[in-house]
Amino acid sequence: MLVIAGLGNPGQRHQRNRHNIGFMTLEAIAGAHRIGPFRARFSGLAAEGVIASKRVILLKPQTFMNESGRSVGEALRFHKVDAGALIVIHDELDLAPAKVRVKTGGGNAGHNGLRSITAHVGNDYKRVRLGIGHPGDKTLVYNFVLSDFAKAETGWVETVCQAVADAAPLLVEGEDASFQNRTHLAIEAAGFGDKAVLP
Repeated sequence: MLVIAGLGNPGQRHQRNRHNIGFMTLEAIAGAHRIGPFRARFSGLAAEGVIASKRVILLKPQTFMNESGRSVGEALRFHKVDAGALIVIHDELDLAPAKVRVKTGGGNAGHNGLRSITAHVGNDYKRVRLGIGHPGDKTLVYNFVLSDFAKAETGWVETVCQAVADAAPLLVEGEDASFQNRTHLAIEAAGFGDKAVLP
């Protein structure tokens, strides 16, 4: 049993926010692997299914970003699993747009959702970091992550979400390097790789 949590803020007005790319990706995973519907559970919305012969819970915490750990902690306790069975998908300011990286443990880089999860379940969980870029100034970060992706960014955002969804079986099987490589190739093939000019 694995818990895959996508991070974001609940409600219509946050739906297209940069901070919500974790939710967007989780929805792409649910669609690609026919998992659903999402139901209210664990202070969030959860759906249960199978990816790569493994039982998974897809979880979108509805506690707002700063309290994500409350929802994630409930899900892990209910299923009697520890942080080693958790994968968190989240936005990453320190990566360029359309970059995808995977790591286990490490710092939270000021991400309040990760900070909350670490406080509730410890630090030894896997993170799928989705680059959204940085506004260039620390004081602009709050408004940047809570603003919507520009229309011109739709292409790369949808490509990243779909690339992660398509490669999810590798992630679930613990093939992190292969997962990262597969997503990179898919993003590059769609024209959003290193040489692409992103808006």
